[in-house]
Amino acid sequence: MANEQRQQHVRRYIKRDATQQRAYSPAVITQGGTIVWLAGQTVVEDGQGNSLAGNFDGQAREVFRRISKTLEEAGGTLASIVTMTVSITDGRYGDQFTRVRKEVFGDNFPASALITVTGLAKPEMLVEVQAIAVVD
Repeated sequence: MANEQRQQHVRRYIKRDATQQRAYSPAVITQGGTIVWLAGQTVVEDGQGNSLAGNFDGQAREVFRRISKTLEEAGGTLASIVTMTVSITDGRYGDQFTRVRKEVFGDNFPASALITVTGLAKPEMLVEVQAIAVVD
């Protein structure tokens, strides 16, 4: 498609001090691009088959690694995520997730919900991330 025919992809983040500290944006405004709906991702093993049972940080990082791989196949990156729903099995993991999210996204954070649930598909799963991305 010729450049003049291609709609320019624009992304704007609404930011507030309190939400930046918790590593999310109250809203992300996009124009153009293709919407990618990502299924929820959970893990119990890393990419080499090592158990991540009981390792919240390891599970969160591996979930983002797998989401990144899926987004690459769709033509995007983790920065393409505009919103995500995060489920954790213990509210005490909230601060740990915030630290991982800051590492993953820098300072342009997707809109996000963080929900504490009583369990996921397997007892050893501690975190699940479902996301929506906008790619060029």
